Amino acid sequence: MEEKRKEPQGKTMALSGHLRELRNRLLVCVVCVVAVFMVCLAFAADIVELLTDIGRAYGYRYVYIAPQELLMEHFSVSLVAAVCVALPMILYQIWAFIRPGLEFKENLFLALAIVFGLVCFVGGVYFAYKLMLPFMLEFLIGIKAGTGIAASISVHNYISFLLTIFVIFGVVFELPVLSVLLTQLGLVKVGWMKKARKVIVVVIFFVAAIITPPDIVSQIMVAIPMLLLYEFSIFLCWLLMKLRRRGETEKEADTEKAES
Repeated sequence: MEEKRKEPQGKTMALSGHLRELRNRLLVCVVCVVAVFMVCLAFAADIVELLTDIGRAYGYRYVYIAPQELLMEHFSVSLVAAVCVALPMILYQIWAFIRPGLEFKENLFLALAIVFGLVCFVGGVYFAYKLMLPFMLEFLIGIKAGTGIAASISVHNYISFLLTIFVIFGVVFELPVLSVLLTQLGLVKVGWMKKARKVIVVVIFFVAAIITPPDIVSQIMVAIPMLLLYEFSIFLCWLLMKLRRRGETEKEADTEKAES
């Protein structure tokens, strides 16, 4: 006998139906990524030129040390761009798959979390592009000054460095979304986040020292946004918990009135 799941609307769907729906939605995601990848591949040279222009402003000169290296970079940046462009569709397919098993408030919360998460990720990438990369690239190219050593930067290593920085800051800016999800699931409490504030400050500065060049300005520029995001996460979690408790109190009061 096939397992069935009862949905909030009273409908049921067999396990084979869920597997069929999952297969279809995965297929949609793959087709979407492949289609966007083919489009991005036509503009791969422009994307590579855009990324390398960031370093050229600070005196970077690039080489490739394998015959296929530049070609492979065209494929890699096209794939990354395709995943980024198709990400809203991928997240929508995930949400649409689990939507029937959730209540209205849970669906609304998940949809807002997905949208807010995308906004935070884009904000992190923009922050890295506008503020962090200029400091990092200028510092790193300045190390060779007075040494008589010429810098021959592999285009593969350079683009990998840029993409890594973009991903790191995009993920760091997801801290508010992650904090809200954990508190809503009951895995983290707002009180714990407040008590751990001193420890988190040390951890943040340690992480900032790892992911930035060894100069205090870059470290502070990374640490301050992370600290602000942590404080914003505490406020957001506290606000949502307060609204949740108020809703539960009003619901209990309505239940008591109905029973009386």
